[in-house]
Amino acid sequence: MSATKEVELPSQDTREMNGADILVESLVREGVTDIFAYPGGASMEMHQSLAKAKDRIRTILPRHEQGGSFAAEGYARATGRPGVCMATSGPGATNLMTAIADAYMDSTPLICVTGQVYSKFIGKAAFQETDFFGMTLPVVKHSYLVLDINDLARIVKEAFKVATTGRPGPVVIDIPKDVQQAKIVPEWPAEINLRDSKVPNKASDTELKNILHLIEEAKRPMVYYGGGIVSAEAYDELGAFIEKTGIPCSSTLMGVGAFPETHTLSLKWFGMHGSAYGNLAVHNCDLLLAFGVRFDDRITGDVSKFAPQAEIVHIDVDASEHNKNKIVHHPICGDIGHAMGRMVELMDQIDFSKPHLEAWLDQIGEWKREFPFEYEDSPHILGQEAVRVLYELTKGEAIITTGVGQHQMWAAQYYDFAHPRHHISSLGLGSMGYGYPSALGAKVACPDKEVIDIDGDGSFVMNVQELATAKIEKIAAKAMILNNQHLGMVMQWEDRFYDSIRGNTILGDEDNIGSPENLDGLYPNYVEIANGFGLPARRVHKKDELRDAVQEMLDSDEAFVLDVITPYTEHVLPMIPAGRTVDQMIVK
Repeated sequence: MSATKEVELPSQDTREMNGADILVESLVREGVTDIFAYPGGASMEMHQSLAKAKDRIRTILPRHEQGGSFAAEGYARATGRPGVCMATSGPGATNLMTAIADAYMDSTPLICVTGQVYSKFIGKAAFQETDFFGMTLPVVKHSYLVLDINDLARIVKEAFKVATTGRPGPVVIDIPKDVQQAKIVPEWPAEINLRDSKVPNKASDTELKNILHLIEEAKRPMVYYGGGIVSAEAYDELGAFIEKTGIPCSSTLMGVGAFPETHTLSLKWFGMHGSAYGNLAVHNCDLLLAFGVRFDDRITGDVSKFAPQAEIVHIDVDASEHNKNKIVHHPICGDIGHAMGRMVELMDQIDFSKPHLEAWLDQIGEWKREFPFEYEDSPHILGQEAVRVLYELTKGEAIITTGVGQHQMWAAQYYDFAHPRHHISSLGLGSMGYGYPSALGAKVACPDKEVIDIDGDGSFVMNVQELATAKIEKIAAKAMILNNQHLGMVMQWEDRFYDSIRGNTILGDEDNIGSPENLDGLYPNYVEIANGFGLPARRVHKKDELRDAVQEMLDSDEAFVLDVITPYTEHVLPMIPAGRTVDQMIVK
């Protein structure tokens, strides 16, 4: 639901409607005002209904179904409300698979509506038929195959409830064409009540008081928070808890911005390419308070040696995450917002003694001074420098999306996020091509905010066709490409672990690639591509032109592509090699 649109009251009409019209009316009743949808034979009925409802729902036509589904993810990540996308059967539906898996990994509420062949043809290898219900089962919260039109209105309402209750995630609604065409007088369902097992628990006061006693006794406590804080929108509770206890904190990439990274108690984010000081603090803490996290491998490295000195508390709404990757001492299943908010209340009720952390904070301050995020000066534009200039010119207020690779890490390292839902990136699945479509979705959701995709040349080209969507739909999402003509992160691993043997990681003209000042080997020409889509663009390779070029991009009132030429020799540091420990962290 767009923040700038007023939702019309649902229709009270009780006349006969076909399935496609029931679907659209159901979406309206759920507050949907924007949908990313690509038509085809099995979804034409639904697009006809959307066309008739264009004053109630804006239908945005992506140029590829994957682009549309990534855009719906960006919309959801920017707002917390479900993003909605639609595709036809067969190849249209399967083109949504990557985004569905991505949303599942990153706990993003996503509603995917797909057309399906006529019910009588299901299972008979009809034209453009796939078992999309079966294909998606491992990567959804729920999949529906609607075989009875009388179930459709209830299923749509239930799908939104499932997608947003507890740990958010994607839901698929697969609708055969005959169900779209059938007609009934619909019965609109009242509020959907899920089974008690699907409703989030709340931690007990006894459990929470025990945590407070652990905090009182701790000498070196740390808060480790993640995407669960963002999903629960528990930013105020997290901030109050950290301020009241005085405990330093570090996030996962999914949690970036939930607590201001400019705060003195913030150690930004930690993990494989996170802050050295954040990694050192977690490694040396004696109490680790893990809030809304899943102990994934990019955070823990060698999980058996992760936070080896710490007593670990893990609060999460999803009990399946407890002891899955890391055995913890105090697993607590419950709503994270309630747990932190209630602990803040209990601190006053039990005469809580704030721990004395002066020595611990001094040690952390020493690590911050010794291991800051930094890069060596270069005659060329470095990706880190480009991100920092963007941060300065936007004053840290932009919504930043990214593709996947070195640029993704530099974006998180050198852009200090002070607000939640301003950092949007594919993190669990690591989907290249995510950056620009998700920026489109975020800009549709937040038209008054500056939205910029920090991308790599390898990721950006995977969904470059969505520049057409930006032009035709007048979506002013910008793209700043850090162009090094290589698959930078894979190349970095080649340099570190494979004797610099290039295994198909060079994207440009191999015979001409050298200094960033040699523009002959640059391929493709993103300025010409953007211009071909009718959009302004600029290429920059001189350091003294960078700031002016970034400002020109920001001043544009339409989508803009800024192609920043960078050296391919730069590595993302610090780095904890996969499966290793903080003791093996590479800092230079």
